[in-house]
Amino acid sequence: MKKIVKNIFIIVLLFSKQLPAQEIISIGKSEVLSKISENNLSLKISKEEFNAAKADYKQTNAIFLPNITASHTGISTTNPLMAFGSKLNQAILTQNDFNPALLNNPAQTQNFATIIKVEQPIINLDGFYQRKAAKSKMDAMSLQSKRTKDYLTFEVEKAYMQLQLAYKGEQVLEKALQTANENQKLAENSFKQGLLQRADVLNVEVRVTEIKNQLQTAKSNVQNASNYLSFLMNDDSFVIYKPTDSLTVSNFSMDNKTISENRSDIKAMQLSTKAYEAINKADKMSFLPRLNAFGSYEMYDNTVFQGNASGYLIGAQLSWDIFKGSKRFGKAQKSKAEFEKSKLAYNQYVSQSNLEFNKVQRQLIDAKNKLELTALAVQQSKESLRIRKNRFKEGLEKTSDLLQVETQYLQKQLEYYQTVFEYNYTQKYLEFLTKE
Repeated sequence: MKKIVKNIFIIVLLFSKQLPAQEIISIGKSEVLSKISENNLSLKISKEEFNAAKADYKQTNAIFLPNITASHTGISTTNPLMAFGSKLNQAILTQNDFNPALLNNPAQTQNFATIIKVEQPIINLDGFYQRKAAKSKMDAMSLQSKRTKDYLTFEVEKAYMQLQLAYKGEQVLEKALQTANENQKLAENSFKQGLLQRADVLNVEVRVTEIKNQLQTAKSNVQNASNYLSFLMNDDSFVIYKPTDSLTVSNFSMDNKTISENRSDIKAMQLSTKAYEAINKADKMSFLPRLNAFGSYEMYDNTVFQGNASGYLIGAQLSWDIFKGSKRFGKAQKSKAEFEKSKLAYNQYVSQSNLEFNKVQRQLIDAKNKLELTALAVQQSKESLRIRKNRFKEGLEKTSDLLQVETQYLQKQLEYYQTVFEYNYTQKYLEFLTKE
């Protein structure tokens, strides 16, 4: 049994040595932005949505361009009317064909017709407004694509700062673990000298274990932040990224910052409202008549793919759908309601944007004040820890008091970097909200 366990241990050890360590790659923010602009799936989806809207707009060219069709039809008939008409189209009628007996009982007649038809719209007022609506929709999708790119830029800023924050947390906890290990050695020496009780040493050991657990969580946060960057860049390798620059306080000017109607998503909603308005007008114009021209060139023969006889036909048609069972009335009412709804949605969206802007402005002021206070708290807790540690070395301080101050210093450091992240994030969010 011992031999089996030993063999298993050796196999596991050899296998673990063959496993590659997870790769750590340094990456800058500009590199992340470049990869996202090339590979991000949300951007690609947004581009295809624009292409679809562009294709819808191209379809409306039909109100200007002709519709051309060509056909070749072959028949064989003994129907009196069809037989006589076929010979007439083929220009092969003779005097004998007017014989009543032949007219009533014609022989089998073949006819092959090649016809080219052209239909040209002239006045279709509903089509003009449908084209206008499709154009507004296409332009709105273009602006939405731009806003999607702006949002992803903001999301990169956030994700990159989260990665920086995760590394800061890991660095703080590594230093805290180093300090805790030193305190543990100091406590063990004091215990050997009879200056401390065993319970004090156990408290220090518990503190070391707590910091190790926190450090493991911090390492997981680094992996999570790296994986999210990989997701944004559409990279399935999921390596561990390391930022080329550290988390520091950034500066942002709030001068003349407001929500602009020229912001791409707001302009997109304006164009969307125009599209609904044009659709409503198109539904109203469907009550008016349409004018279309048409023409055809026809070739006939009794042999396939021949055309010894030919002729043309040209004309114009004024058509008017007077009543279609109240269907058009309901359609016009629906498009009117959708138009009114889009106007209300636009006003609501602008109002929500201004509400969010005012809220984030206050958050920025709060974050700035909190940043100053947490920076001061770090300095104070650091000095307090230095004093308590020196007193502990001299046997003048309780172990519990030292651990409490040490914990406080660690918390204040982590709180400070969290506040730096919040302050920088709020600035970037304000920049995103006010970007034109």
